[in-house]
Amino acid sequence: MRYLPAGVDEATFRAAIADNVRTALAEDVGDGDVSAGLIDPDTTGSGRVITRDPGVIAGLEWVAEVCRQVDARIQFRPDVADGDRVAPDQQLFTLEGPAASLLTAERPALNFLQLLSGTATCTARYVELISHTQTRLLDTRKTVPGLRLAQKHAVLCGGGHNHRLGLFDQFLIKENHIAAAGGIGLAVKRAREMNASLKVEVEVENLDELREAIDAGADIAMVDNFSTDDTHKAVRLGRGRILLEASGGIDDVTIVEVAEAGVDYISVGALTKSVQPLDLSMRMDTD
Repeated sequence: MRYLPAGVDEATFRAAIADNVRTALAEDVGDGDVSAGLIDPDTTGSGRVITRDPGVIAGLEWVAEVCRQVDARIQFRPDVADGDRVAPDQQLFTLEGPAASLLTAERPALNFLQLLSGTATCTARYVELISHTQTRLLDTRKTVPGLRLAQKHAVLCGGGHNHRLGLFDQFLIKENHIAAAGGIGLAVKRAREMNASLKVEVEVENLDELREAIDAGADIAMVDNFSTDDTHKAVRLGRGRILLEASGGIDDVTIVEVAEAGVDYISVGALTKSVQPLDLSMRMDTD
């Protein structure tokens, strides 16, 4: 199964992976891996990567690309796929090729896989908490710079859904936009005039602002830092008139009561900004 971020085609996705890896190798390898240079270039080896943690895997395509860019002779053989749940001590993949190249590729490959699997694992945990509701879990723009598509891919691997990719593919009218535009109604009107094909979401801080967003014809209202009681009121007020996204201060303790209030979406920045990487290890043998 392919986990392409919303609105991204295959070619764009592949190009992003290649760019991510080029950047990672440039900062790590520079003009050469001096430690790997100690190894006879004719020495070959194999490595098996295991996880010490349970979790959900994401990022294997980045591992494959690291191998390709470091040394096309490296053979990458995955034992799992992105989106798979894994258990401690489970083997994830094996590598075979020149020993020096395997050692050069090890850290960049594991960095990608650890981070993205951590994102997928966190997402899966939140999704499971609200699985008894109809609420969808969304990511945010709070991603590691340069790894937006990578982390949004990982969120999909964990069973979550993507919010907008960036500032270009959906209007999100927040407090400062509203103030600068002269109010919610004027901001929504200008958004429709500027690009009628894009969804318009308005961040609201109270029920009165929610009514304004509904009257203005916004598609979605982000109910920001609402109390549980006000969230229930917002759901009753917006039902059939506007979609609701809850956001702000939501964690694994509060997410269930917010979802049970009946909102359509919950966005959680912690999915991509507070990531606990999976603990991975490569065990290598040389010929």
